[in-house]
Amino acid sequence: MSGLHAQDTTSQSSGPQHLVTVVSHPLVQHKLSLMRDIHTGPKEFRELAAEVTLLLAYEAMRDLETEAVTLETPIQKGEFPMLAGKKLAVVAILRAGLIMSDSILRLVPAARVGHIGLYRDPETLRPVAYYNKLPQDIAERRVFLLDPMLATGGSAVAAIDTLKAAGALSVKLLSVLAVPEGIARVHASHPDVEIVTAAVDERLNDHGYIVPGLGDAGDRIYGTK
Repeated sequence: MSGLHAQDTTSQSSGPQHLVTVVSHPLVQHKLSLMRDIHTGPKEFRELAAEVTLLLAYEAMRDLETEAVTLETPIQKGEFPMLAGKKLAVVAILRAGLIMSDSILRLVPAARVGHIGLYRDPETLRPVAYYNKLPQDIAERRVFLLDPMLATGGSAVAAIDTLKAAGALSVKLLSVLAVPEGIARVHASHPDVEIVTAAVDERLNDHGYIVPGLGDAGDRIYGTK
């Protein structure tokens, strides 16, 4: 499915709630291809991850509510749209999600920020929680959960479980890269959660890595391997 494209950047699987948006814009795909390249170093990889995140957020926030406000331009007064409705929160799954939250805050600096610490046990491939700090008013906010790689889906499901247990009512997941297995696992547990990604790759390998993928996002962001 790595070649999946849609004219309106949106594809929908079976069932009205199982929504996956693949942002197939040429700029996104170009930057993602550079991220895939084994020769791309940590500095450039971080910059590309931040840029792709901005473009994903642009699509993910397409349905934010606006209201007309009266403003005066240098020419005349008029009514113009500004954001309204629910407040926003961005929640990063540590550690790789940090680069995504920093990028989105450039778009919506007033958003509250949360962090959920999870790592994948290399033997069982199951998520292990080690940190959780969320805005106290998470139930009043539209939450954008950030995880660069939606692979097995275990970490994403665990994070969504945590968010909903804290009262979150609206969650949208942003991932640079996904696979069908991860998407299916998220929607099996949380069919109301929309997923926005730059590409849906072919499959997982025996070690739980995305194929063809881009390697371990955390290691490539921070140069730890």
